[in-house]
Amino acid sequence: MKYLHLIWAALFRSKTRTLLTLLSVVAAFLLFGMLDSVRVAFNSGGGVAGADRLVVASRLSITQTLPARLTSQIAAVPGVEKVVYANWFGGIYRDPKNFFPNFAIGPDYFELYPEYRIAPEQLEAFGNDRTGAIVGAALAERHGWKIGETIPLQATIFPKDGSNDWSFTLRGIFELDDPQRGGEENQLMFHWDYFNESNDYIRDEIGWYMVKLSNIDQATQVARAIDAISANSDHETKTQTEQAFNQAFIKQFADIGMIVSAIMGAVFFTLLLLTGNTMAQAVRERIPELAVLKTIGFTSRSVLMLVLSESVLLVVLGGLLGLGIAALLMPAVSAASGGIVQLPSVLPQTWFVGLALMLAIGLVVGALPALRAMRLNIVDALAGR
Repeated sequence: MKYLHLIWAALFRSKTRTLLTLLSVVAAFLLFGMLDSVRVAFNSGGGVAGADRLVVASRLSITQTLPARLTSQIAAVPGVEKVVYANWFGGIYRDPKNFFPNFAIGPDYFELYPEYRIAPEQLEAFGNDRTGAIVGAALAERHGWKIGETIPLQATIFPKDGSNDWSFTLRGIFELDDPQRGGEENQLMFHWDYFNESNDYIRDEIGWYMVKLSNIDQATQVARAIDAISANSDHETKTQTEQAFNQAFIKQFADIGMIVSAIMGAVFFTLLLLTGNTMAQAVRERIPELAVLKTIGFTSRSVLMLVLSESVLLVVLGGLLGLGIAALLMPAVSAASGGIVQLPSVLPQTWFVGLALMLAIGLVVGALPALRAMRLNIVDALAGR
């Protein structure tokens, strides 16, 4: 620590270059903090202990449907308080760019989601209208929809009477108080009975079941009992938490882990080149100064450690700033994800990996300049050779 003032002075010898490099490190670790936290979130959440709502879907893929007869069998499992079901629809509103989640729901669906606030008269009107639909407040606001308006959707999977044209009457708009789940207001739901009777593709098939437990401490036992119903059949199930189900659904579209790893690999490779060039140039400009240090008694090992410390300090300083900013931004990311990513801040394991990366990058980029400084010949350096 007694040489910290020397390291600090050397680091900011060229303030503009150091600040620009520091900003690059901050940006790299800001991306790392946010993306790695998302990756960890998507690769976790598989357990069911402590969950009060479970989702039952096909073990093979969430695109595989389950027989409707499982409804009564699941409801009969000890510990199950209520069972509702839904089916993905995947319709498009006017243009593919307007895509939003839309699916068919069974009776009493909203009893399982009391946090979805909807006026009782609107819920009653929805129940009395075979082609009725309920949407989230954010979605209704985005498209300017009003109660009673007709919403046309183009089917991408399930045609009706040989046509892709479906239409629904808006009967209700729901809201959520939790800002971190605001993204859930961007969805449309309609009657499963209407879907089941009208589509040309499947009959009496369910996309997934939602199960409310009477005792959350029994979540694991209930999940095992539900999966045992269809064991060794052609429709084996996998029971998991809602968060794990949402993550599995997203993974059908993209491998989040691979995408994040590829992005971060490219970012850190570029960072290595940038910081390596900065350190090489900084040492090259200070050759006479380093020679003077050796002249007044600094050993080769001391010079090596000074340059390495400078390199590590540059990366660690920028890395900590980047991860700190990422921690502040994560609540906004969680809110924008609609509940799929639920992270109040950067996860501890991301901090540990980030710190390890900072030290490793600092040592790697400082190694060659530090070795050059250590092997410096005093006479040649002072002579400018």
